Amino acid sequence: MNDKFKLLQEIETEIKICTKCPLYKTSNCSVAGEGFYDAELVFIGEAPGASEDKTGKPFVGLAGKLLNKNLDSIKITRKDIWIGNIIKHRPPENRNPSIQEIKACETYLKRQLDIIKPKLIVTLGKFALNFFLPETVLSESHGKLLTKADLNIYPIYHPAAALRNGEFKKAFVQDFLQIPAIIETISSKNN
Repeated sequence: MNDKFKLLQEIETEIKICTKCPLYKTSNCSVAGEGFYDAELVFIGEAPGASEDKTGKPFVGLAGKLLNKNLDSIKITRKDIWIGNIIKHRPPENRNPSIQEIKACETYLKRQLDIIKPKLIVTLGKFALNFFLPETVLSESHGKLLTKADLNIYPIYHPAAALRNGEFKKAFVQDFLQIPAIIETISSKNN
């Protein structure tokens, strides 16, 4: 068994029994994240929704369907990426995660990314973007490659926001189509 895969499984086990914040009391199950342990491309969202809370899998509801459709449009499959959230349990009624909840979960995501070592992190929505770059405004930075330390961050609107707002959806689709070129640019710089 691959060491990266094994390490990610160990973190998933920790998340399943996590009691660092009260969210574990109100959710059905944890959603650690899933996908390829050696992915070049990682997608990070805010928190699990109702469908994710039922299945334990990230992005399986309507937002996940839109994400999958756009992955298809750039000829990338979910088995080639890793996808997760900054929060590992669903906040009640899909409310925004609190600062305390984000702090409680942050070591899990940081450890997951340290193991995977992706070339590109696509942040889905403002909470995911602000996890990495707290002062950055999504409306000004979406569709632009940003860096922090050794991380390449590409912010786009959250697919749930794209489903609610036509302008966000247009930007979401346009920004998504640029992902292959962004990865190519990063690969060229690293060679």
